[in-house]
Amino acid sequence: MSIRFDREGAIAILTIDRPKVHNALDFETSDALVDAWMRFRDDDDLRVAILTGAGERAFCTGADLRGVADFYQKLTSAQRLRRSEQVPGLGGITKNLTVDKPIIAAVNGYCLAGGLEIALACDLRIAAENASFGLPEVTRGIIPGAGGTQRLPRLIGPERALDLILTGRRIDAREAERIGLVSRVVALERLRDEALALAAQIAQNGPLAVRAARSAVWRGLDLPLEEGLRLEQLLAEPVRQSEDAQEGPRAFLEKRTPEFKGR
Repeated sequence: MSIRFDREGAIAILTIDRPKVHNALDFETSDALVDAWMRFRDDDDLRVAILTGAGERAFCTGADLRGVADFYQKLTSAQRLRRSEQVPGLGGITKNLTVDKPIIAAVNGYCLAGGLEIALACDLRIAAENASFGLPEVTRGIIPGAGGTQRLPRLIGPERALDLILTGRRIDAREAERIGLVSRVVALERLRDEALALAAQIAQNGPLAVRAARSAVWRGLDLPLEEGLRLEQLLAEPVRQSEDAQEGPRAFLEKRTPEFKGR
């Protein structure tokens, strides 16, 4: 299988398993990743996902140009545009597929082109010290077409994003951390443990609250503050009426770990 799906308690671990081609995505692998995201999304017992790449050399280097590029070159512009509106994007989560649960990218090695765009579509990114990042599409005469021109400026600001997008240059893990592209950098041998620890910290919280808070952040980013505050209350109110919202304070008063049910 080109995508491995493992689980540890409430955590799903998705691994792109094509190390011989730096975990590049052909159509079969991209489709398998879409299926894996839907499996994670639809399983109420799974609360957080980790996405990583097999081996030590690469997280993902984007589309496998030997097959994917040839396919798209055979389509007309109208066909490409129509497909982009109807089919899940590269790796599923870049477009047209809503997962609505937290996803952590554990980035090992090369994270380039569509691989970086997939990482940008995750909620959090942890990088190994050997990670490198870049959107080299302009050096090939194209532009980042899986969300890079939209997500990267929202994450690190337009000037820093344009520095990477217009030059196509690569940056290492420490620069990625400095500009806010990743939240932390760890030794390669610690990457999996750090990602699992972060996922476990999230998974132990009330799942309804986590999903509502996540939604409030992403949906509120492009709203004026007053509308964002209104959205926050609209998302918060159903959570306040849940069983979990009663369990949390009760467990605190009883000095025990809460048992959240997602209800």
